[in-house]
Amino acid sequence: MMADVFESVFGQPRVREFLRACVSSGKVSHAYLFCGPSGSNKTQAAFSFARAILCASDPCSDCEGCTSASCAKIARKTHPDVHYLAPEGAQGYVVDQVRDLVADTSLAPIEANKKVYIIDRVDLMGAAPANAFLKTLEEPPSDVVLILLGRTRESVLPTIVSRCQVVPFRHIPASEAAGILVQNTGCTLPEASIAIEACGGSITKAAEFLRSKERAQFRRKMVAALASLARADDIDVLSCASDIVLAAKAPLDEVRREQERMMEERAEFLQKAALKTLETRNKRALSQASFELLGQVTSITRSWLRDVGMICSQAEGLVVNVDCIDALRDCAGRTDLGRVCEALERVSAAETAISYNVSPQVSIEAMLFEIREVLYA
Repeated sequence: MMADVFESVFGQPRVREFLRACVSSGKVSHAYLFCGPSGSNKTQAAFSFARAILCASDPCSDCEGCTSASCAKIARKTHPDVHYLAPEGAQGYVVDQVRDLVADTSLAPIEANKKVYIIDRVDLMGAAPANAFLKTLEEPPSDVVLILLGRTRESVLPTIVSRCQVVPFRHIPASEAAGILVQNTGCTLPEASIAIEACGGSITKAAEFLRSKERAQFRRKMVAALASLARADDIDVLSCASDIVLAAKAPLDEVRREQERMMEERAEFLQKAALKTLETRNKRALSQASFELLGQVTSITRSWLRDVGMICSQAEGLVVNVDCIDALRDCAGRTDLGRVCEALERVSAAETAISYNVSPQVSIEAMLFEIREVLYA
């Protein structure tokens, strides 16, 4: 079979075949619910499905082979008729956000003959936002396809599940994910394992991580800060936290440049109201990218502490961050497994604080202080 857009949905062969069948048969439903754990490639699958639905080529081939301009825009996540939404509230979706979505579905597509809405973390959509969404979910306009993403079927409101075609995604073990990444990027297995751990198990995000010099530099700052905690005074910890937050913002410059280029492209044919809507979406996308990068702070920290725990347990062969082995040994020599487990709990607390919109710098400062205190007493 010729390589197609679904080849990028790594680790999910049954999902790939199902989505191919939907497109080739012309039987694309109005609403899908992609269910699976973080890192199972749901988001990549959703964008690949959007490409297959909207692409002018028939069939849609891979990124290198497809000559469709619309397909290229979807691949860059800049197509005006493919919308990605994530929760804007501290605890999930807010009603006004969902009402804006519902209103937008009634508008005609800008470039394609359909519009695709990818709605992430629908398991964080409570009763009030869901009620504002149900009628549209059940009977959207004929030119609209809704792709909802959730962690588990059980965590999504039954009223939402019953209106969707459910597509289950399997958990991809870290060792398998690293192998897939090696095969598709040409990186080494240690590099792949480090990237997978830094990105919370997501193969797609790990591939982006490996391509970005800014993200590599960000990880170096993060592990250097963790390695220095045993000897750091309070001023050092505060300085480390400030450097980490600054480094986390660097990859966002790439996102901003792409958004500015997209705004320039569309300024000629979009009305002011449409441009204003696009600006709002860009701000949301930037916030989401920022949140993901902050998530890498806790993922990298968790991976580091796990490796310290492996060394404390006499299992050095299971260490992932092999490029930091001397610093990990130094840390392990100053602490024990019980303290490492307690430090991991503090990382989870920082993750929760960031998700509730607590200042990233304050959250990271608190996490570093607490890890230093717990590990080294």
